[in-house]
Amino acid sequence: MSDNQDTSKLWGGRFTEATDQFVQQFTASVGFDQRLAREDIRGSLAHAEMLSATGILSEEELAHIRQGMATIEQEIAAGNFRWSAELEDVHMNIEARLTELIGITGKKLHTGRSRNDQVATDIRLHLRSAIDLIGVELTRLQKGTIALAAANCDTIMPGFTHLQTAQPVVFGHHLLAWNEMLERDHGRLMDCRKRLNQSPLGAAALAGTTYPIDRHRTAAALGFDRPTENSLDSVSDRDFAIEFCAFAALLMTHLSRIAEELVLWTSAQFNFIELPDRFCTGSSIMPQKKNPDVPELVRGKVGRVNGHLVCLLTLMKSQPLAYNKDNQEDKEPLFDTIDTVLGSLRAFADMVPAVRPKTEPMREAARRGFSTATDLADYLVRKGLPFRDAHEVVGKAVAHGVASGEDLAEMSLPTLQGFCAAIGSDVYEVLTLEGSVAARDHLGGTAPLQVAAAAERALARIMERPRPA
Repeated sequence: MSDNQDTSKLWGGRFTEATDQFVQQFTASVGFDQRLAREDIRGSLAHAEMLSATGILSEEELAHIRQGMATIEQEIAAGNFRWSAELEDVHMNIEARLTELIGITGKKLHTGRSRNDQVATDIRLHLRSAIDLIGVELTRLQKGTIALAAANCDTIMPGFTHLQTAQPVVFGHHLLAWNEMLERDHGRLMDCRKRLNQSPLGAAALAGTTYPIDRHRTAAALGFDRPTENSLDSVSDRDFAIEFCAFAALLMTHLSRIAEELVLWTSAQFNFIELPDRFCTGSSIMPQKKNPDVPELVRGKVGRVNGHLVCLLTLMKSQPLAYNKDNQEDKEPLFDTIDTVLGSLRAFADMVPAVRPKTEPMREAARRGFSTATDLADYLVRKGLPFRDAHEVVGKAVAHGVASGEDLAEMSLPTLQGFCAAIGSDVYEVLTLEGSVAARDHLGGTAPLQVAAAAERALARIMERPRPA
């Protein structure tokens, strides 16, 4: 065997030559997985306590491990910990430093486990904490959206299909549609958390271990619901990361839809809302500009999150059981997804409650475009016309309005009666914007009373959610 000291890795006993320097840098993950240090220490302590409880480590050895880990945690927090690419990853860096601090006992810590189950445990712990933070920010965004909706139950604006004026709605109703998307996102996030909250620790490399470990004990100590069932699956499963990224892609898609409307509504052409200056920037050449950069940037970030989902799906495609080095590539897309989602939610949770609707431009836009045409058709149906006949009558009235520049509510009664003799003076009650929205007085409708009740229900659902432990 070569006496080259570079072969003395924590796993180097079988090797006869040093790792190529480029390969060492190429395969190292410590540059990004040091982010898992807190979880790695936590998992190691739970493992050590279990080893002591089952008689594999002594109480004295456990005490030394606790002391050493406390020192390492302090060094990392203070920025004094020396990370080494030669030691490949966060796990081996911490274990090597522990051995420096407490001697041979540090080498005993890895008894009954592998880096395979260690990293799987760390990622689950890290993602679980991230999910809880994301849940808080998502809830904050929902509360702000609902509060703005409740304050605008009678603020009339145009509702659109094909981005064309369709029917009048109230601004609060539109905001609650945003909340429905976010509510589904929250449900998916909690489903993801439930499925990931199983402990792979103790699965070891792939087949389990010959030591008398207690996996239920470590699972409970780390806040998991239960240990995973199959050791092969435990170390190779990344479904939880993919599922989280799928949640994230759909959430960011929803935020992008909201962002698009905010961008449109702040434009001079729509002029529906005002965003506070703190969420906007100006132009280096055009002094009049106020650009909605926060919504635009969130809209743009959707692409990277969608890409991370595809990256992880592709990463796992065709991988044989159990662990493969490919899985080292799971962390960077997962970490960036976490950061992007948290940042986007924080920006929106701060910004959306500060949106100021411009009620008069909204109302004027709703008045244009014959938005009460369907109300006139419904009126004629109540007068006895078949709906298809009523539809044709109103179509002719709209064609006249396009030619004359008159909205339906601006036409004289004789003009309207020229299209259908059944029209009476009471028609103007249904042609007003207020009459139109008030008529949608049913569950899910845009009537102000219904919107106020819907806002109350939406807030009540949120307040009933269990808080993360």
